[in-house]
Amino acid sequence: MNRRTFLKSSAALTAAALAVRCGPTEVPTGGSIMTATGPVSPAEMGFTLTHEHVLVDFIGADQVTSDRYDPDEAFGIILPYLRRARELGCETFVECTPAYIGRDAALVKRLAEATGIRMLTNTGYYGAADDKFVPAHAYRETADRLADRWEAEWRDGIEGTDVRPGFIKIGVDQGSLSPIDEKLVRAAARTHLRTGLTVMSHTGPATPAREQLAVLREEGVHPSAWIWTHAQAERDNSRHREAAAAGAWIAFDGVHRNAVDRDLTHLRAMKADGLLDRVLLSHDAGWYSPGEPKGGEFRPFVDLFETFLPALEADGFTDDEIRLLTVENPRRAFEIEVRPA
Repeated sequence: MNRRTFLKSSAALTAAALAVRCGPTEVPTGGSIMTATGPVSPAEMGFTLTHEHVLVDFIGADQVTSDRYDPDEAFGIILPYLRRARELGCETFVECTPAYIGRDAALVKRLAEATGIRMLTNTGYYGAADDKFVPAHAYRETADRLADRWEAEWRDGIEGTDVRPGFIKIGVDQGSLSPIDEKLVRAAARTHLRTGLTVMSHTGPATPAREQLAVLREEGVHPSAWIWTHAQAERDNSRHREAAAAGAWIAFDGVHRNAVDRDLTHLRAMKADGLLDRVLLSHDAGWYSPGEPKGGEFRPFVDLFETFLPALEADGFTDDEIRLLTVENPRRAFEIEVRPA
């Protein structure tokens, strides 16, 4: 089976799956995926891009507001890029922009409805970039109070919409966890235990990854509820192996046509260790940038399809292994399930 046949067969299987139906005020239990348009069964996800962005605003938590852009202009500019991704085989798209850095749940839902792509948005706060995007109240409030806020978005919808988060997105800086970053990790862990939502953390190197896993264990959360985002920034594959063997998800989500050798090296190492079933792939591409003319430069969601999948095939990765990376792993990673330590 070649790549094109694989993508078509994946889409056919996905279209045949049954949806999980749930009333507008009913919070689903485990065994489903929460998208911007409602819950679906994991079998419906199909080919999934697990870390992308449609809009990001780098102005800072103290200045960010939806008034900084025209949602109709943003929609019109973003839409063709998503349609192209859909043509190439994307069936589910995980939108990873957190609150206070440009998250727009209504826009995500509108794009999902226009393209037919299942799209996930998130709850949580982003503590990377020297905490520029952490709101002031997060410093004053306890981890439990932050978890209350995030749980409320899961229960009631995000910012007055009926869109619920499909995962928890946090971020930490590259060194040892600062007090605020540790608080965000604890709040995310407690939110997971209340909701079953997976925690995705902008992490990078191994030091904050290992410290986050230690915090999660203290909080009673299994590593399988946590995604090590931007793991490609850690060159030592033994660190990936250590986390994956414990159950964590290892996300090589900076796929780029100019970094094929780097990512192939990581994938070969994970394959040799028998840990491909803990790996996620994506671009971390996009996005519309408020404050820039016409949203600035937008990087398409195409390199995985046009460059990296052919490189995997040429390197001897089988259709089953590629399906594992792009279909099976994402559905297990984002399935709503409380995972105690």
